[in-house]
Amino acid sequence: MSQLVVEILSADEIRRTLRRLASEIIERVQDLSKLALLGIHTRGVPLAYALARQIQLLEQTSVSVGALDITFYRDDLDQIGPRTPNKSQIPFDLSNKVVVLVDDVIYKGRTVRAALNAVTDYGRPELIYLGVLVDRGHRQLPIHPDFTGKHLPTASEETVKVYVESIDGRDAVELIRAP
Repeated sequence: MSQLVVEILSADEIRRTLRRLASEIIERVQDLSKLALLGIHTRGVPLAYALARQIQLLEQTSVSVGALDITFYRDDLDQIGPRTPNKSQIPFDLSNKVVVLVDDVIYKGRTVRAALNAVTDYGRPELIYLGVLVDRGHRQLPIHPDFTGKHLPTASEETVKVYVESIDGRDAVELIRAP
């Protein structure tokens, strides 16, 4: 039996969603000179850069962008198996910044918990927000995104797959159902 794959967001819908999320971030943060977008490896990184481009287009100002690797901060490495760590690339101090952690999908909340721990190695931000492209529910921790592209109720046996052009050759979000 084959899996059932349903496209949830097309490339155009992702583009529009990122524009809306950028507008929401601008409204909430206001002082963009303090803003830092941190993409969580892997697909959160290109999403953070896409949000930065949208903010640049909307406000004619550039914002700091970095990449955060959370591999060694995870509490479930024994369950998810060995991982090849990426390198965090945060060429600025996060102290007194308004940080938006950016990820593709939020599920149980464990990735975000690890990201919150990792951020403290780079300074003490004034404020930390969470922005995700897709919120699929099923949280195990009291973590809730501040900026959400799409709320997508799912069954725990389903998978949400985000594709980004720079990694996968296309932009899309798919829901995959096991047979």
